[in-house]
Amino acid sequence: MVSFSGLRRLVSDDDELPEPDGLPRWLAPLPRWLENVGLRFAWVVVAVNLVGTAFGFWYYGFHPYPFSDSLITWQFAAEPVVMWPFVPDSPVATLFIAGAFAAWKLDRPNEYLNALAFFGCWKLGLWTPFVLAAFDAAFLQTTTLPMYVFLFVSHLAMVVEAFVLHRVSDFPVRAVAVAVVWYGFNDVVDYFVPVVGDPHHTSLPLPDATPVGETTVLQIAAVAAVTLTVAATFFALSTRVKKLELELDRERT
Repeated sequence: MVSFSGLRRLVSDDDELPEPDGLPRWLAPLPRWLENVGLRFAWVVVAVNLVGTAFGFWYYGFHPYPFSDSLITWQFAAEPVVMWPFVPDSPVATLFIAGAFAAWKLDRPNEYLNALAFFGCWKLGLWTPFVLAAFDAAFLQTTTLPMYVFLFVSHLAMVVEAFVLHRVSDFPVRAVAVAVVWYGFNDVVDYFVPVVGDPHHTSLPLPDATPVGETTVLQIAAVAAVTLTVAATFFALSTRVKKLELELDRERT
C-alpha cells in the first residue's frame, strides 16, 4: 500500500514530467501538484474522457443501447446529417483532450489537438454550467437532479483539464488559428447563420425566442458562447506570448 508521504512524492516529483514553465497564476491557476496528477495519470485522464465522449454522443441521441430506442434519436434526429459534426460540442471537446494527452504520452505531441482541446474544454466547460444555472428551473423540469449535478460538475472538470495543457503545449499561433476557426464557425452556425435548418446549438429547455428581460434565451446562450471563444483565444495567445518572454529572459541570464 502506498503511504500518504509516498503519494505526495508521487504527485510532486517533476523528474519525469515536463518542466513547469513559470507562467503567472492567472494563466496557470492550478497548483503544481494537481497539474502533476493530471500528467502522471494521463492515460486515466484519456480513458475518462473517452467514456465521457461516448456518454456525450449517447446524450445527444446516438443510442446503440437500449435496444428499444431508435439508433438515432433526440437532437441528432432533429438535425440535418451534414451538420452533425457541429452538434455534440462537449463530447467533441473531450475527444480532443483525450487525443491531446494520448498523443503526448505516445511522444507524438500535436499542437493542433492541444489548441482544440484547450478551446473546447474551456468553452464548453464553462458554457454548460452557465446555461444550467441561468435556466435552472426549466432544466430541472426536464432533467433529474442527479443528472443536472453530474452535468454541472463534470463540465467544470473540463476547465481543470484545460489548464493542464500549458505543460505540454506552446500554443503556436497556427494551432490557435485552427481552434479559432473551428469554434468560431461553431458559434456562427449555432446562433447566427445555421446554414442548414435551424440554429445548431445544444438543445435548451426553453424555445430560443423565449423572452428573458430585454433579451431572449438564444441571445443569452450566444453571448456566453462568443465571450468564451474570445476568452479562450486571449488565454491561449497570452500563454504563447508569456512563454516566449520567459524563454528570452532565460537566454539573457
